[in-house]
Amino acid sequence: MSTLGMRTPPEWPRLLIPGLARFYDWTPELAYLIVRLTAGGMLLVHGIQKVTTLTVATFAANSMARRGIEPALAAAYAVFFLETVGAICIILGLFTRFFAVAIFLQFLVIIFVAHWPQGFNWNRPGGGWEYPLFWALIWVAIALRGGGPYSLDRKIGWEL
Repeated sequence: MSTLGMRTPPEWPRLLIPGLARFYDWTPELAYLIVRLTAGGMLLVHGIQKVTTLTVATFAANSMARRGIEPALAAAYAVFFLETVGAICIILGLFTRFFAVAIFLQFLVIIFVAHWPQGFNWNRPGGGWEYPLFWALIWVAIALRGGGPYSLDRKIGWEL
C-alpha cells in the first residue's frame, strides 16, 4: 500500500483535513489487520464450538452425511481443522493465502450444499446463502491480500 507521507497521487481525493494525511497513509494496513483478525477470530469461535460440543463422528453424521457430503468423516475432519488450526493461522498471518483459499472452498460447499435451496435471504428458515457468500468473499479478499505487514508470513519473509 502507501507509505507515510505518500498521499499525493492525483487520483486520490483531497483530504478535508490535510494534517491527517500521515494517519490515513498508515491506517489501510491497520484496517486490513483488523479484518484478518476478525475473520479468523469469528471462524475460530465456530471451530471451538464444534470441538467442545461435538465429536467429529457426530458432526460427520449429523451435518455432512445428512447433506450428502461424502466421505463425511474426512470432510468433518477438514472442517474441524480449517475452523481451528486454519483460523489460528489466519489470525497469526501464517500461511494466510493457503488457509484463506481452503476456507473459501469450504464456504462454497456451505453455500451450494447447505444454503442454496433456501434462496438468498439469510433470515429464511434454514438460512439462505447471503451470509455465507459474504464470508466467502471476505476469504477471497484475504487470499488476494495475503498476511499483510502485520503477519508471520511477513516476519518469516515468504508466503504461499
